[in-house]
Amino acid sequence: MTIFKKVLPRRTLLKGLGAGIALPLLDSMIPALTANAQVAKPQKRLGVVYVPNGMAMKFWTPASTGTNFEITRIFEPMTDYKDRMLVITGLNGASSNAGVHASASTRFLTGAIPARVESDLKAGVSIDQLVARKTGQETQVGSLELALDQNDVFGSCDIGFSCQYTSTNSWRDATTPLPMEGNPRLVFERLFGDIGTTDPVIRQQRIHNDQSLLDAVSDRVAELNRKVGPSDRAKLDQYLDAVRDVERRIQMAEAQSYRELPEVAQPSGIPDTYEEHAKLMFDLQVLAYQTDLTRVITFMLGRELSGRTYAEIGVPDSHHPTSHHRDDPVLYEKVTKINEFHTRLFAYYLDKLDATEDADGSLLDNMLLLYGAGMSDSNLHSNRGLPLVLFGGGAGSLQGGRHLRYAEGTQLTKLHLTMLEKMGIPVEEFSGATEPLDPVSYTHLTLPTKA
Repeated sequence: MTIFKKVLPRRTLLKGLGAGIALPLLDSMIPALTANAQVAKPQKRLGVVYVPNGMAMKFWTPASTGTNFEITRIFEPMTDYKDRMLVITGLNGASSNAGVHASASTRFLTGAIPARVESDLKAGVSIDQLVARKTGQETQVGSLELALDQNDVFGSCDIGFSCQYTSTNSWRDATTPLPMEGNPRLVFERLFGDIGTTDPVIRQQRIHNDQSLLDAVSDRVAELNRKVGPSDRAKLDQYLDAVRDVERRIQMAEAQSYRELPEVAQPSGIPDTYEEHAKLMFDLQVLAYQTDLTRVITFMLGRELSGRTYAEIGVPDSHHPTSHHRDDPVLYEKVTKINEFHTRLFAYYLDKLDATEDADGSLLDNMLLLYGAGMSDSNLHSNRGLPLVLFGGGAGSLQGGRHLRYAEGTQLTKLHLTMLEKMGIPVEEFSGATEPLDPVSYTHLTLPTKA
């Protein structure tokens, strides 16, 4: 490859006939040759995969720390990614004496304890949404919130706590929980519209039609503005702001519409089995990242209090009651099998991310991907020593292959602050935390083998 001195912006567009087409990576988009010349900096992406009803902690937590930690039974399906796995133990979630399941899912990304209400909800903004506020300026979809269980939004699911607390872990602000979508067909439509395919010609025609419709709406609003009073003009101005945001996203879609994509047809709906459903949702997440339609995705493998059964792995028992194992070896084995099943599905996702090229590496190389649960010992509803593991390279900001154990009393919110820091979102304080975790905040360290 020839390296030129002049550098073109990576997002340079060919403009003509009212369309913008993103250029491929050209030689002249790469900085002039220096001793440390590199390909343009890759985009960072944030992913979160949540597990409900706690964990079989005896088969989760490695006994040794540092770089020589052992692969435990639940980690076994993810063995190939040990060098990109950062196991974090010892962090405590915010404590609550009531609504333990509502608190588990809520605090996972917010650090907040939910208010005990069935309406007028209150918690806190989640870190995924803080990241999405920034990355969403450059993508068509700010963030995706996905799940495998039904999204309950009415009634009480945890003794006086709204079902919305247990059905999501993503919050736009302190009073706005975001619903999680579980239907793959609707997820596809949100990403590509209801065109039924990723075919670039069909996508371009749909974008053209959307733009024509938007132009007609804008013209009509401009005409109305000349006829209405001041109060109505203020309302129309707010409406136009929303229209302009849609227009911005259409322009982004137009610029990206000829990007080479894998040929994918729109899913027909929810698959028959849990495994097929999970894998399809993981496939859609990879596609969303690959097309840069979004850089932030949260995904719940199940909601808190989920009573799902797992007959396909020999556990026909309801998950939540089984999680109250009372240290019964038979029940504990069933909980462990469920946890193993989840990590086996997650390993499928890791394989897909690692196999998908992105900039000078893979999607996994450029991701910060959190996997874990909002409670540890489900039998005790414990908020102490939460099961957490980070994957990916964070575009060069994260060193894996380690197990870090933190001192008693270290709060989960320090990890939140650390993740925001690594995603390039500088905040001085998050949910009471003012300092990131040490040494997760650093990239290259020589660590002792014992905490």
